[in-house]
Amino acid sequence: MPDPSPARRAPPPLDAAALERLALRYVERFATSRGKLAQYLARKIRERGWDGPPADPQAMAQRMADAGYVDDRGFAEMKGAALARRGYGARRVAETLRAAGVTAEDGAAAVAEARAAALDSALKLARRKRIGPFATAPAEPRERERHLAALLRAGHDSATARRVVACAPGEIPDPD
Repeated sequence: MPDPSPARRAPPPLDAAALERLALRYVERFATSRGKLAQYLARKIRERGWDGPPADPQAMAQRMADAGYVDDRGFAEMKGAALARRGYGARRVAETLRAAGVTAEDGAAAVAEARAAALDSALKLARRKRIGPFATAPAEPRERERHLAALLRAGHDSATARRVVACAPGEIPDPD
């Protein structure tokens, strides 16, 4: 009986033109940073191999940025705002941007905005997780510890996390 799934041919090794096509396709589909684009291109080179003079994924990512296809500062603002809307704190925003290859300089505005909206972000997460003012009943000490840990893991500072967890159900703290 013949094999129902014929062996797939390996794609040909990449060259400079194919790498540029991959980069263009990636930036047209995804909002990205130079770091993430360079990581993607390096992975593709590892997977498919390389044919020609040595490849430089960093240089290709920089060319895409110079052409205006990649904007690290815009990516940082967009990603920071999205994380804040989901209830994540400034520390988590900074870590996510660092992992995406955004420099501290390009991500500074997004992190500052996340710090300014710290209480609002913490309350959004508290609403989603039914913590503190959004709980149905006062939390037991062990449960409060878990709530505090959830807010800290989400990147909130300990003062803001303790403030939200300490609220009684229905008692939303006023911003300072």
